[in-house]
Amino acid sequence: MIKAVIFDMDGLLIDSEPLWWEAEIETAKMAGLNLDKSQVVETAGLRVDKIVDHWFNIKPWTTPSKKELENALVADLISRVRARGVEMPGTRQILEMMKKKNVKMALASSSVMLIIDAAVEKLGIGEYFDEIYSAEFEEHGKPHPGVYLTTAKMLDVAPEYCLAFEDSFNGLLAAKSARMKCVCVPEEMFFDHPKLAIADLILPSLLDFEEGDWEKLL
Repeated sequence: MIKAVIFDMDGLLIDSEPLWWEAEIETAKMAGLNLDKSQVVETAGLRVDKIVDHWFNIKPWTTPSKKELENALVADLISRVRARGVEMPGTRQILEMMKKKNVKMALASSSVMLIIDAAVEKLGIGEYFDEIYSAEFEEHGKPHPGVYLTTAKMLDVAPEYCLAFEDSFNGLLAAKSARMKCVCVPEEMFFDHPKLAIADLILPSLLDFEEGDWEKLL
């Protein structure tokens, strides 16, 4: 039985992963780092402080401080989301489908609330969710299950009765560690990666989620 559906945000509902990559590459220059796409894709699904830690481990710097870099990254990304953020294919369709199921719905993201608010406002999807929660309020971000466990508690639904939708391995691992079923909609480059096998269902797009898939997950 599925009583609640919890959605990730970046790369799943909003096409923001390319915006994240651009913001990370640009912001990292402040610390003297010249990153490329092959490096920044590794941080998909991580909390912003963990992203900065990841860079610091690659090549430590003196200034700016980690917090200053975090703030700069958040500001840069919000600017890009407001200017160029668009729905991922199937976003409205899946939200409408789940709304008709009369299950509780939530958004649980690794992004800070400032980014979540900007994205939700840009897409105009806030009305669909009973709860919107950020991993910034957790001791650990994804792949730790904390953000999912807290969101389930907020919905008053046991984790095993929740279905999560994710696009990254870090998010998928968080959902499965929380004992939830999980549908993974990964970047095309990762679609056939063996580590995604822990997902209950892997789809190339939200558009491909059908009524039959729902019945099987039940």
